[in-house]
Amino acid sequence: MQIREAARGSGILLAISSLPSNYGIGTLGDAAYKFVDLLVDLKQKYWQVLPLNPTGFGDSPYQSFSAFAGNPYLIDLDELVDEHLLLPEEIRGYHWGSKKSEVDYAALFENRFNILEKAFGRFDEQEHGFQEFLEKNRDWIEDYSLYMALKKANKYRCWTEWPEEIRNKQPVALANCRKTLYNDIRFWGFCQYKFHEQWSKLREYARFKGIGLIGELPFYVGEDSVDVWMHPEWFLLDEDGKAACVAAAVPDRHSRKGQKWGLPLYDWMAMGEDNFSWWRKRIQKSTEMYDIIRMNHFSGFVKNFAVPRKASGTAAGKWIKGPGRKLVEAVNQELGSVPVIADDYGGKTLVPGVKKLLGKTGWYSTRVLMFAFGDDPANEHLPHNYENCHMAVYAGTHDNETVAGYFRERTDYEMAYLYAYLDIDKQEDIPDALIRCAYASTADVVVIQMQDILKLGNEARMNVPATVGENWRWRLSSEQLPEERRVWLRNLAAVYRR
Repeated sequence: MQIREAARGSGILLAISSLPSNYGIGTLGDAAYKFVDLLVDLKQKYWQVLPLNPTGFGDSPYQSFSAFAGNPYLIDLDELVDEHLLLPEEIRGYHWGSKKSEVDYAALFENRFNILEKAFGRFDEQEHGFQEFLEKNRDWIEDYSLYMALKKANKYRCWTEWPEEIRNKQPVALANCRKTLYNDIRFWGFCQYKFHEQWSKLREYARFKGIGLIGELPFYVGEDSVDVWMHPEWFLLDEDGKAACVAAAVPDRHSRKGQKWGLPLYDWMAMGEDNFSWWRKRIQKSTEMYDIIRMNHFSGFVKNFAVPRKASGTAAGKWIKGPGRKLVEAVNQELGSVPVIADDYGGKTLVPGVKKLLGKTGWYSTRVLMFAFGDDPANEHLPHNYENCHMAVYAGTHDNETVAGYFRERTDYEMAYLYAYLDIDKQEDIPDALIRCAYASTADVVVIQMQDILKLGNEARMNVPATVGENWRWRLSSEQLPEERRVWLRNLAAVYRR
């Protein structure tokens, strides 16, 4: 077992989509570079982003159309102007949403691809970099581009609702589609080229500035994805190609009724027979994009909670055995020197065997201070119980309430213990006290959500799992972090050698 270490340091969790911009959503442009500069100014070492995949059902990056593609919404339009592919007045001619404080996904869906198509119309497809990119990524980009062209041709319906001959990938039907949809297929390839080109430049800049990028790897993929369409044999589907059972979470103190995620489950036996080739390619790509990988839903390596597709809740759910150490070994063989943070905090008490398997991976475990203050001084999330430094500590994550929002609803007993532990006496002091507590811990990596640095309430919450309609929308204002907060964070980083 190889233990891959990360430098002791602190960082900020902020989605690319949450950056300021004039065009409805944060992008890989100027604001992203300024955020890297801000991290340097704050004496930080890490920037953790949320999944960069295209958003699918519910505007969620965890319901993506592809496990390999980047989100075209994040392509910076000003850079396309600099490349003479767009005119400023063309961009201003579209509606990008009425609020700068949140993403308007409906406006983006309506307009973003129209403006990108204008840019593609002026793009020289014979450009060497484009041809080289298509060749290097041929094993996923041809299928993805075809899939997206077919989605557009079928009014963006899921592949399970396409005509039978296309749904079943009959060779003659697909060959005809490749001819009739040729321009659309090339357009989606162009979008991926521009996304990856801009991401590579940003990563290079961050590396030059000494900032490591932590990227999220979703455990599951959406049913409406090229991955499931092209390889149904790797998923547990019924005769219509739909998931017979879907991934879910059992009821716990954070969700009394459990959570039904609606994502298809893997056929681990079939994936193992293929030596987990799809997973290996995902890891290879992630190591090209990130300096540290955060592995979402680590407990899925041990067990997966499956709920019948048509069930209204999670009561009829059952456990399915995961791939265990076999998948861990496959992942480790592709990592090189890139460390992994395992999202294990929700699984250790619910899924026996998670802690044991994690101990065999060499990966970082996760602690979340928001969950430390119950009725047990032996709670593993409390810093005095940390057994080593090989862990990543969060005040809260993107799937939780904000710190300020969460502690508004706690019991008097919980608050009394928290006040005593953090040596504070006012509720408004909790976010800063938790951040200081994280920085002071032995953990190698500390990551704090931007919303918690700003001490925002649940109006700034990023995601409520198993819900749709209001998630993934929060955006940062360029004026939101005052100088006194910057001074405070710089001092914390210096005091605690972050």
